[in-house]
Formats: sequence, C-alpha cells, structure tokens
Amino acid sequence: MFVLLSIFMTLPVIFLAGSEAPNAMAFAESAAIVCGLGVLGIVTTYNQPRDLKPRFMFVLTVSSWFIIALFSSLPFYLSDLHLSAADAFFEGTSGITTTGATVLSGLDDMDRDLLLWRSILQWIGGIGIIGMFVAVLPFLRVGGMRLFATESSEWTDKALPRMKTLSRGLLFVYVTFSVIAVLTYWSSGMSLFDAFNHGLTSIATGGFSTSDLSMGKFNDLILMEATLFMIIGSLPFFLFVRELHGQHGVLFRDQQVRMFLAILLIVPALLTLYRWWVSPVPFDPIHNYAATLFNVTSVVTTTGYASEDYSAWGPLAFVLFFFLMFVGGCSGSTAGGMKIFRFQLSLIILREQLMRLLHPRAVLTRNYNGRAVSDEIISSMIAYTFIFLLCLLLITVALAAMQLDFVTALSGALTSLTNVGPGLGEIIGPAGNFGPLPDAAKWVLSVGMLMGRLEILSVIIVLSPAFWRG
Repeated sequence: MFVLLSIFMTLPVIFLAGSEAPNAMAFAESAAIVCGLGVLGIVTTYNQPRDLKPRFMFVLTVSSWFIIALFSSLPFYLSDLHLSAADAFFEGTSGITTTGATVLSGLDDMDRDLLLWRSILQWIGGIGIIGMFVAVLPFLRVGGMRLFATESSEWTDKALPRMKTLSRGLLFVYVTFSVIAVLTYWSSGMSLFDAFNHGLTSIATGGFSTSDLSMGKFNDLILMEATLFMIIGSLPFFLFVRELHGQHGVLFRDQQVRMFLAILLIVPALLTLYRWWVSPVPFDPIHNYAATLFNVTSVVTTTGYASEDYSAWGPLAFVLFFFLMFVGGCSGSTAGGMKIFRFQLSLIILREQLMRLLHPRAVLTRNYNGRAVSDEIISSMIAYTFIFLLCLLLITVALAAMQLDFVTALSGALTSLTNVGPGLGEIIGPAGNFGPLPDAAKWVLSVGMLMGRLEILSVIIVLSPAFWRG
C-alpha cells in the first residue's frame, strides 16, 4: 500500500507535466519517503507467514488507514503553503476518508498540483472504502456489516478466487463511472482540469472542489449532473457488479436503494415548498429545486459539495440539514454516515417490539432483503449506534472545552464522524472552512474522521486492553 501511495504521489507532477507543479520537490520527497518505507517493509517481511486471523485483520485495517492518512499529508506539509502539522494532517485525513472538510482557502488561485492531489486522495479513499466494506468489515462482524457478507467476505482458499473476480469488477465499475463523470463535466462546460477533479471527487462522494465557491461556481445543468454522480457513488457498488454479470434488476430490488432514493425524492421537494413559502422575494421554482436537490443530496451522500449557504435557508432547513448529516448512503458505497440499513433495521426492531406487545405469543420472523437477520447482527448494530452517539458526545464536549460555540462543536463532531464535510454555523458551515479552529480541535476532528470511516467499532476494539490480552 505504501508503494502504491508513493506512485500516486507522482501523478500530480506527471499530469501537469511539471509546468504547473511548483511543489514538485515536495511530492518527490514525499514519494521517496513513503516508497522507501514500503520497500523496507517488503524486504524485512518477505519470508514471514501471512496468517490473516481476525486479530491481525483488525490491526491491519485500523493501522493502515491511520498511517496512510499521515503519509498523505506529507505533500501538504512540505509544500509552499507552509501548513502546520495539524493542518496538513487534517487535510490529508479529510481527503483519504472522503470527508471533504478543508482548512484551505483561496482555492481558485492555489497551486494546481495540490488541488489535484486533494482530488486523487479522495478517489483513492473511495475505492479503498468499497474494498474494505466487501473484504474486511463483514469478516470482522463490525456494526451489522455481517448482513452483507458474501462468499468473497470469507478469508478461505475457496473464496479467494471469487474475491479476486469481485475486486476486478468493483475496480472496473469505479473507474468507468469516474471516466464518465469527467467526460460529462467537460462536455458541459467545465475546464478539463475542473472536470477531472470534480469527476474524481463526485464518484468518491468526497466533496473537494477547485474553488472556494465549491459547485456554486457552475450552472444548474452541472449541478444536476453532479447530483446524479453523487447518487451513483452512494449506491452499493457490488450490486453494479452483479448487474454486469447478468443479475438484472438487483440494484432497484435492494431495500437500501429504494429507501435511499425515496429520501432524495421526498425531502428536496418538501424543502423546496418550504423555501417558496418563506421566501420574501420572487421565487424561481426550477433553479431553487435544482439547488435544493443538489445540496440535500450532497449532505445525505456525505459528499460535502455546496452550491450556496443552505444554513441561511431558514430555521427548518437548518434543523433538517443537521439531521440529514446522520443518514449517509448505502453500505458498499463510497458514502459515509450511519448508513440506510441501520435505520431500516431499527424500524424492523421497533415493529417487532410493537407486535410482541400486541401478540405476546406470536412467532415473528425478522428479514431484510430476503435474508434472516440474526440476533448477532442486531446486537452489533445496537452496539455501533450506542458507540457512535457516545463518540459524538465526547468529541462535542472536547470541542466545546476549546471554547467553540455549541453549533460549531456539535456539527463539527457530527460531520467528522459521518464524513460529511462542512458543518453548520458561521465558522465551519458551507460558506466557511475549518482553518480558524485551534490545532487541538483539528487533531480531534481528524481522529473522528478516521473513526467514522472505520465504522468506529473496529477502532474501539483495537484500543481495548482485552484485545491485546486475548
């Protein structure tokens, strides 16, 4: 992974042919450091046995994301931006976790190699998230992910060929959608540079842009195209692979997908009606619906783009966007958040409890997407939800202790754990960034972003004393 990361570090300089890469030396030094450590690791462990037991998989998954986030920040730290270690780590972590929160401003005039590196980081993180979901998290039984286990989620000799086939299919789908996004943006009027960057970050549901205005720089047609690509990035990619292999219709038969699309159909329509109701000026329904649909999709899919400051749309919109930050996309996608399936499982449990109160002797079945939902999955989901809310509380308290106001502290904690990107309020809202926050807050939020991306439980397990005693 380190060697691959070092190769990606050379791409901004190569793509820009050196002419618009004033930080070429920073990228070269970063690539040399990371590649050297990778080669050293390969040489020193070449003849060591590779026994992928659950304990080792937990350590490998958690440590690799933290270390790669650290290495990803090297080009920012060594660049001519002269960022602090906290700022560089925050930007690198936000990129690799596809969060989209940023400490940088003046993006319109920033060095193009750094802008390109931010987008490449999010693209790498997107495919890494999909791979982690398919191969690792179901195997580790983290947060109810066992519900989506396939034969390729088992680390057995029999399953490895299937895993390789699935991995190739996922990579093919991911690259294909990325290329389509780039070409679509370019044909709609974006410059090739802007199209390339936004194409990568749309499919990765990352949200990094090349302008301080984010997607507000572009017209309604491009906003609608971005909405479509954000939705694609938030759907289960393994279902796209199944569609390619002849299992037609599996995508739209999936309960996650149907509820996810229903949310994006209903909420923007209702919010547009609310904006029309409270608007003191003449209301353009087409433009305002396009903007509402785009920004709601951006928050629900945890992409983090913004076309305007939606926190200024009124109290209802402000509160609604806060709760939408919890939702997230579908499992098996590049999106973050709590994921649609957890809300659906919660409704199943609620219905079961109500039926037991009405019919104590009834024999009830618990099914999701045609599969039985075991008590193990329910317990794991409940544990995840509890630890998520506990982490939200602790990070909010930590940020408030740094003299941040309530809205900034709470929305900052939430946006880091759900990997949304912008928070709410004047400082970190869609019209601001995380630059003014103290360095201590940036370290805390960086850890929050990594924990959210790793489904929290896997990090808690590795940090527990019982894990190391067992």
